[in-house]
Order: sequence, then structure tokens, then C-alpha cells
Amino acid sequence: MKKLGLIVFVAAFLFFVLSLSMGKYSISQDSVTRSFPKRSELIFSTDTYKTLKGKEFGNQFVFVSELKKMLNESNAQVLADKGITEEDISNLVYHANFDGNLRFSQEVIDLAFPEPTPLDSAKNKMIANNLNWLFGREIKDNEELSTLLIEKQEDINNSILASNGFETSKFGEYLFPLTKNATSGLVSSYPWWFFFFSLILSSLGVLVYVLPDLKKYPGIKNDGIYKNSATNRGWIGVIVGSFLITFYILLYWFPYYITTWIVMVEPLKKALSGGEASQWFLYGLMYTLAMLVMGVRMLIKYRHNKYQIFRTISVMFFQLGFAFLIPEILVKLNQPEFNFANMWPLDYDFFFEWNLEKLQNSGGLGLFMLVWGIALFAIGVPIFVYFFGKRWYCSWVCGCGGLAETLGDPYRQLSNKTLKAWKIERWLIHSVLVFAVVMTGLVLYTYFSGQSQVLGFNSFNVRKTYGFLIGSVFSGVVGTGFYPLLGNRSWCRFGCPLAAYLGLVQRFKSRFRITTNGGQCISCGNCSTYCEMGIDVRAYAQKGQNIVRSSCVGCGVCSAVCPRGVLKLENGPTENRVEDLPIILGNDGIAKLNENMR
Repeated sequence: MKKLGLIVFVAAFLFFVLSLSMGKYSISQDSVTRSFPKRSELIFSTDTYKTLKGKEFGNQFVFVSELKKMLNESNAQVLADKGITEEDISNLVYHANFDGNLRFSQEVIDLAFPEPTPLDSAKNKMIANNLNWLFGREIKDNEELSTLLIEKQEDINNSILASNGFETSKFGEYLFPLTKNATSGLVSSYPWWFFFFSLILSSLGVLVYVLPDLKKYPGIKNDGIYKNSATNRGWIGVIVGSFLITFYILLYWFPYYITTWIVMVEPLKKALSGGEASQWFLYGLMYTLAMLVMGVRMLIKYRHNKYQIFRTISVMFFQLGFAFLIPEILVKLNQPEFNFANMWPLDYDFFFEWNLEKLQNSGGLGLFMLVWGIALFAIGVPIFVYFFGKRWYCSWVCGCGGLAETLGDPYRQLSNKTLKAWKIERWLIHSVLVFAVVMTGLVLYTYFSGQSQVLGFNSFNVRKTYGFLIGSVFSGVVGTGFYPLLGNRSWCRFGCPLAAYLGLVQRFKSRFRITTNGGQCISCGNCSTYCEMGIDVRAYAQKGQNIVRSSCVGCGVCSAVCPRGVLKLENGPTENRVEDLPIILGNDGIAKLNENMR
């Protein structure tokens, strides 16, 4: 039965991957209008569009390349009509000397572009908006002024393209809707069938593979995890990791290459919320399916442990309900899309101006969402961590932790347990937290003051950097893509700012701890092997010392795999929670024991 399940999964998964090559791509007037209703005429006038219209492509890479040429040609037209040329710069320099005194002002711009037509008026305003910092500034000579204007030429032209054309830095955002609306072929014609024979059938294959484990005795068997090429960084693990890394790169930066997959799940999106699917709906759906299917595996594997059953069902519930279905239902009801189980600073864009305005403009429910989001991290975190430790979120609610505990469970033993890794962990995760706090402070300052610059830092650039480095690369590509290489909690351990915040509270003010009975420990090492957070649990157990680490997510697997019942997850008094006296091993320990007995 396990072989049958494996065959079904591999076949369905390969079918899913191969479906990317089954798309056809053809640009039309309708696809362009749906993608860019306000700029369609600009595209229609290009020679590339006239050449591509009605032509069908089977290779998505060639098609996207042609679309890039079309957008570049559109931009060339915009700059030819409205852009700042070298001739315009010479004209501005000439008029800056109109009365014998070199200066730059609104009067100079008006003389250079006297606004006889709306086109000149637009150019006049664009130059004034981008060069008002030059007004009244002392300028040495024509050469200096010309140099200053040339340096700003690209910025001015980019501003023109932002309002009239297509910003080069955002080509991916333009290519995605254009490619998606141009996608046709078998997948587009029969999306439900492809959805069933790929994602659904692969999920069923995994279930068929894991169900026979019900015949085994429950618990950890230590049956070759370091000898299996899928779980010891072997060739299977490398293939899985490579797929995950590639998927995340395409998802974040090149979604126009996976439009066939997105078209496949669009009927489900329309059934849930009535809208069009994006790469994020595809991701949310795959994320949820992975957690549900691998969650069943967790329930079978740890069915001897009530705590594991509870927390696995919990993360499955919060992912399916709060992270996936409820946001879709809210959109269906014309309400803001909102995940009630997510919070700042993990939800790092919560305080971005677009989100604040969206919530404030959405009536009573939007205001409730705003208050809920603030109260959850400001009030909820200290209270819940005090009573339950950070496990209430990291192991019971969080989607990132939920995926790590389900899909990532086969790789938990790969976490680095060395002291060096622990040092890197502490510096790195708290640095990300500081980065998130500083970024949010800059964003809020900009929102309330209208000033984008704070001590030389541009809030837009800071949040853009955070979104790329932390929100995309770290949490996505590294955090999940490297499961088979670095372990399942790399993001939670080294990068999650919310985990850092929860951990600080847990370390200093919480009733939660893992108690140990050193007299029972046989030093088998199961606890350390399966600790996904890189904690050398055995070292604590051998000394009979409480485990009070800010990184501990309270998953309880160390306790579940202990053959002697040495470890126990407890809530108790905060007094002496950390300052307990561990047993000192070796001759020093014996001497200390004799001294205490006198």
C-alpha cells in the first residue's frame, strides 16, 4: 500500500510540474485591456504588439521575452513624447542664464517650457516636482548645473514612466497580469481536471502512503533517519530542497512563469471569493494542503501523545480556517482580507499606510481588525506567554510553525546543535527584530508626519529592503526551501521577529518550563536529535536542569521521544524557574555534592 501511495504521489506531482509546459500564450486586445485598462492604447500603438497579436506561443520564456520588448517599446514612446531629453537639459541651462545671473527656479522652468499645450504643462510640473530642491541653491557655473540636471534625468524620466508608462523596476508586476490573461490551452480549458489529477491526487497519494503506519506501534522508532537519503541531506533531500527553493523564487519574483498553475486553481478562487486567483492564492492553497496532509501523518506518528494530537489539530484548524478560508469569505462579503491569527512583527506590513487606510476606511469591522491586530501583540503576547510560554503561538497557532511541524517534521533532526550555531541564532534573530521595529517606526513616522526622511533614512527604501531580505528571501526561500538542508525551523530559529519577541517574554516572565529528572536520564540522545530548535536537551537532562530557553517553542517532541519520561512540559511558579542549581557532572560534581552534605 505504501508503494502504491508513493507511485500515485510521484505521478501526480510530475503531472503538476509538467502542466507548466501545457499552456499556450497569445496576446489579444481583450487580454491587454483587462491587464491595463488605462494604458492599453499605448500598447496597441507599438510595433511589437502588432506583430504579436494573434500569434500563439508554446514556450512561456519566449513569450515573456516578447512582452518585455513590447513594454520597453511603450516606454520609449512615452519618453519620446514626455521624457526629459539632452535637448531639454540644454534648454533649461540656457534659460537659467536669461538675465545674466545663473540660478534655477520655477521661472526658469516656465521660460523653458511655456505650457502652450497640455504636454508642455505636464513636463513643466514633472520637472518642478523633481527639481524644486535646486530652487535658490547657489550654482557655480553652467557645467555644474548641467551635471546636476543630468544626474536627475533618470529619476525624472522614471517618474514620468510611473504615471504614464511602465516602470522598469516593476516589470514583473506588469508582466504577471498580461501573461495570465494571455494564458490558454488544456489547463485553461479543463482546470478542475488538472487540479484533481495534480494537487488532489498527490495529496491522496501521501495519505495512502502514511495510513499503513497505523499498524505500527506508536512513537519514534529511530529507524534510519540518518541513513535515509531523504532525511540526511542525501540526493532525495537535495532534489526536494531544490524544488522548494525554485518554487519560492518563481513565486516571489517571477510569477509570470507559473501562470498555468494559477489558472488551474482560479475556479476554486472564484467559488470561494468571486475574485481572480493570484500567485498568493496558489501559494495559500498549496500551503494549506501540505499542512493538512502532513498533519495527518503527524497525528498517526504521535498518536500515543495527547499533547501532540492537540497541537497538530490546532495548527491545522488555524491554517484552514483563519489563514485560508476566513480571508476568502471576508473578500466575498466585500470586507478587507484579514488573517486574525497573524500579527506584527511577523505580519510586518500591518502598519504600512495602505493597510492602515484600508482598515480605517472599512467601517466598524475594519476598525475592529485594526484594534485586534494591535491588542494581539501588545496585550495578548505578554499574557499568553506568561501562562503558556511561546508555544501558544509558535506551536499551536502560527502557520509558519505549523508548516514546519507538519511538512518539515521529517527534517527536524537536521538542526545544528553546536554552541556556535546558538550564538549566531541569538545575534541574528534579535537583529531582525530590531530591524522590524526600526522599519515600523520609520513607516509610522512617515504616516503621521508626511516626511519620508528620518535621520537620512528613507522609510520606503527601508521597508522595501526589509520586504526583500526578510519577508521574501529569509522567510520564504531560506526558511522553507532549506527544510531538507538546514532543518525545519530555520526561519523560526534564526529569522522570525515575532519568535524573538515571544522568546524574550518567555525567557524572563513566564510560567512555562521543561523540567527534567536527571536521575532517570540514560543519555540516549533522542531529545537532542529531534529538537528542531537546535537545543542540546540531553545536556540539560543529564544535569537535572530546567530548560528555559527563549528559542524553545514548546513543541514537546523531546518529551514524546524520551523512553524514560525524563522530560515534562510544565507551568509553575516563576520563582527559581531559571536559577535552579544543576547537577555538576564529573569529579567537580562529586566534590560539590560532598560539600553540600556536610
